Amino acid sequence: MSKERLKLFYTFFRVGAFTFGGGYAMVPVIQKEMVERAKLIKEKEFLDIIAVAQSLPGAVAVNTSVFVGFKLYGIPGALSALLGTVLPSMMVITVLAVFYQQVQDVESIELFFKGVRPAIVALIFMAAVKLAKNLDTTGFNILVGTAAFIAIVFFGIHPILVIIAAATIGLIREKKEEKHGAS
Repeated sequence: MSKERLKLFYTFFRVGAFTFGGGYAMVPVIQKEMVERAKLIKEKEFLDIIAVAQSLPGAVAVNTSVFVGFKLYGIPGALSALLGTVLPSMMVITVLAVFYQQVQDVESIELFFKGVRPAIVALIFMAAVKLAKNLDTTGFNILVGTAAFIAIVFFGIHPILVIIAAATIGLIREKKEEKHGAS
């Protein structure tokens, strides 16, 4: 394994090992590591990766790590990032499965998870704020974002359907702009 891919594996291993709360809680940590700290991905590229990762089946953090790894080092990079992301969780789940009966009622463990939950919400919120700063604030983007928010929050439309609809609207708009630009 090359030095770069080993470093990528280690970075994603750290992200996977020290982020609680699932995929969305990992996104700001991945962003901090890949965009801000290592400067391997530009902020707008990362935003595009997140958009694609959310629209595909599977955990957003795993999809994001695979896309980042692939963008940087091709298929070997994607595999390195994937293993780095999922290995810590697999190890923890295996240990918990073995000792679950002994720790399921331990009060300090329950309190730990109750304390972690609000921090995870804050992490996800901060990731949204950071990523939103890089959106083009065109009327179209504001309209689509507002419509998506209203569809999910007020009408209870499933987020996957909203993502598909927004992607379709974006593609149609892009095709129309290409058509008008070519004329």
